[in-house]
Amino acid sequence: MNVPELVVGPLLRYVNETGASVWVETSEPCEVTVEVGQARSRALTFTVHGHHYAIVDVGAEGAYEVRLAGETVWPLPDQPPSRIRFLGPDGPRRVMFGSCRTSVPHDTMHVISHGVDVLRAYGCSLMETPEEEWPDLLLLLGDQVYADEPSVEMLEFIKNRRDGEPVGEIADFEEYAELYRQAWTDPEIRWVLSTVPSAMIFDDHDLRDDFNTSASWREQMAKVAWWPRRVVSGLGAYWIYQHLGNMSPRERESDELLSKLCAAEGDGAELLDAFAEHAYDVPADNRWSYSRDLGGTRLIMLDSRCARQLTPGDRRMIDPVEWEWLTEELRRGGVERFVIGTSVPFLLPAGIHHIQNWNEALAQGAWGKRAARWSEALRQAVDLEHWAAFRRSFEDLSRLLAETGKPVVVLSGDVHYSYVAKAEGLPIYQLVCSPIRNPLSRTLRLANIVAQFGLATLIGGWLSRLARIPKPPFKWRIVHGPWFSNALATLSLGTGPLSVRWDTATGTELSEVTTVELAGQR
Repeated sequence: MNVPELVVGPLLRYVNETGASVWVETSEPCEVTVEVGQARSRALTFTVHGHHYAIVDVGAEGAYEVRLAGETVWPLPDQPPSRIRFLGPDGPRRVMFGSCRTSVPHDTMHVISHGVDVLRAYGCSLMETPEEEWPDLLLLLGDQVYADEPSVEMLEFIKNRRDGEPVGEIADFEEYAELYRQAWTDPEIRWVLSTVPSAMIFDDHDLRDDFNTSASWREQMAKVAWWPRRVVSGLGAYWIYQHLGNMSPRERESDELLSKLCAAEGDGAELLDAFAEHAYDVPADNRWSYSRDLGGTRLIMLDSRCARQLTPGDRRMIDPVEWEWLTEELRRGGVERFVIGTSVPFLLPAGIHHIQNWNEALAQGAWGKRAARWSEALRQAVDLEHWAAFRRSFEDLSRLLAETGKPVVVLSGDVHYSYVAKAEGLPIYQLVCSPIRNPLSRTLRLANIVAQFGLATLIGGWLSRLARIPKPPFKWRIVHGPWFSNALATLSLGTGPLSVRWDTATGTELSEVTTVELAGQR
């Protein structure tokens, strides 16, 4: 038997006041040991599509080592040790968040085209930062990988194993596994993900651009011969690489799929594929969303991609089953505030919000069949698919958030610029941080300022009134931003008012973009 090696990880995932979970991918089936001082925790790998995975629950804090079949494989030489830190009873003090990170090299050419990788720079900075100043949680809000825009290295991997469709895109689980390997194994990225606990939710590029935009989009993709294998592989890989670590140990104990995979003799690919296929075909039977009570904060990570109900005339950002779950989470007491992670922004610039309302109404036939076809084409061409494009869900969630009577901070990404929006007269904030590494060109930045903050403001309301769309339940406005640089943001939840800071990077050095205090909120 070959000596097992660490392929991806370790990733420090679920953490609470008494324990933590460490996720790994290995080259061979083996026993995985995480050692913290004299404390040792173990788990056996399970296998899908020829790849081997384990998640180890650890009950001790401190610097840790990972051993495979008894051989130490982590930490890497010339790096500080990775550390496990439990959350305090008051929950996280600092929550870092962002989205949209391409996995391209860090050479001069790619820095010019893609900018500096802020997550990598953050890892370099964190190695020199006192532990008490580290973030307590990292929220990755979508587009952790770009399955439809693979790097040159990924394209070379594809070229060496196939020459069929889809050309220039990920095709199957093997390619998704390599995509994640390339995304998460730069030494600095690997170290920061091994040290800062992370929670994740996906967006379209984790699967394919415009994923689940509309019923028309699904109908079009259903006619593409390679799509069934692609979407099953994408959702299966998402479950393995991202969602598995989102679950608490108790949730994993009761997870039917994980139990079957761990009990399977040999490869569990068929089990994973069957689950992923059903999750795509019948999304109401599966929930990717999850919540955690973190001291006085309830974190709700909301799936705003797979949970969509796309029935013409009854479009919803999340289906009725998931809506019932969300309602219970927001009405259940015991916390001081809510932090909601949803990959696509809830509160957009007002003008573009109205344009998305208008586009949805036309796509559903408000101005006839010809306008509906044109509007659907426009929706897919320019990504009119945020909460505003699901007006019923937007209005329902607006009322629900207003009912809580507590501060609500919505964290999002997707749009490739950052900003702060505030509801008028309500403690509801929208914080957007995007991208981590995938900036808009100067031309597109100017176009976004004109279209989304200028032209759209002038014509959006007029179009909305023309289509006889009711006014939203409350008003809001952009109070800070936009900023277009690659960035990561940090929400401070400690003593004093809530605040949020955006950082960008030059080389491996971080620099502050701005800090915004969320007035009067704690």
